[in-house]
Amino acid sequence: MKNNRGQPIQTPFYYGWVVVMVAGLSVFFSGPGQTYSISIFIDYYIEDFEYSRSLVSGIYSAATLLAGITLFMMGRLIDRFGQRAMMVTIGSCLALALFWNAFLLGPIMMFFGFFMIRLFGQGSMTLIPNTLVPQWFIRKRGRALSIMAIGGFASSALLPPLNTWLIESFGWRMTWGLWGGALLILFVPLAFFFVRNKPEHIGEVPDGTPKPVKGETVKNPNVEVNEKSWTLKEAMATRAFWFILFCVIVPALVNTAITFHMVSIMDLRGLDTGVAAMVLTLMAVVGFPVTFVSGYLVDRFKVHYILAITFFGHIFTLVVLLFTNSWWMAVAFGVFWGFVNGFERIVLNIVWPNYFGREHLGSIKGLAQTVMVVGSALGPLPFGLFFDWLGGYQEVILLTILFPVTAGILALLSPQPKYEDYHA
Repeated sequence: MKNNRGQPIQTPFYYGWVVVMVAGLSVFFSGPGQTYSISIFIDYYIEDFEYSRSLVSGIYSAATLLAGITLFMMGRLIDRFGQRAMMVTIGSCLALALFWNAFLLGPIMMFFGFFMIRLFGQGSMTLIPNTLVPQWFIRKRGRALSIMAIGGFASSALLPPLNTWLIESFGWRMTWGLWGGALLILFVPLAFFFVRNKPEHIGEVPDGTPKPVKGETVKNPNVEVNEKSWTLKEAMATRAFWFILFCVIVPALVNTAITFHMVSIMDLRGLDTGVAAMVLTLMAVVGFPVTFVSGYLVDRFKVHYILAITFFGHIFTLVVLLFTNSWWMAVAFGVFWGFVNGFERIVLNIVWPNYFGREHLGSIKGLAQTVMVVGSALGPLPFGLFFDWLGGYQEVILLTILFPVTAGILALLSPQPKYEDYHA
């Protein structure tokens, strides 16, 4: 499937926007493997299986860690077989993983269930579209990724309350099965028919316009470096690569920990499951329009400055969470969290193709996605342990603030590396 057929449908506009729509659906259907969806199931697992919170957190963290390590190979497979083949294959695998979760019987099945939905859902179903869209856009990359991000925010807004309703109405087993069926019936056929790996495969060029001629002034200062592709080994020789890689860990660790334990955090403040689901939905609703602002900014300003500002926003958001003890404070936390999330989704996805080009993006973004999933694995367990030891989350939230502080400083120290400095 890597050697694509021609354009499947004739459109009066650049076909890359059709690819963006399918990529957005891929991000949407990664939802069942994302923590904002899984978190709704956790208390039901604890009740039905009579497990401790730290045990379920440990199973989840271990499974996510293994998924993160395995995910590194997905990037290489994308470079080898192309996004279209991988999107169809991974979509089918995720559906089967969801069916598996519908039949959980104990901790071993739970471990493999978490492992599969984290590898195929959170990891691969977001990695593939984030390597696909940059192939189709250079000057309009920020805007294209902003539109693709609609799928992610729609997913994080709809799935928490929808899962709550489905579980209460049909049970958690049936809920997993319904999501598996939706993937096979809706997403996989669309990916097979409409996705093409590169504009060159249908006689187009990135952005749908000719490349800028030498000496032409362009609004996006990153256009030229995008035409010079670094290999993974070359990228790893730069300081910026490692600093940005740490920056990738932080939101994955922090957001996953908070989302995973959101129901419990709100419960300790006297707020019910509905408020927890509302916070997750509000985060997504607020973050959605913010992605368009961040998409506009990253097309015009240096990415590492915007990334640094994002992490200082993380610090403020965690402080708000520390003082959340009422419904209106929960709303404030959801709003600030959504604002920060809207920025980080775009900036952390655009920085890799902008810094290191398109040709080896699968391998480079694959490693970054691996680190991200590993970061998400490390978050929930400490929160669960602090809860079991101290009966709350205040202390671990205070310690967590150190991570965005460090990431903000490293982001400021990570300007775009110059290709010539490493290829003399």
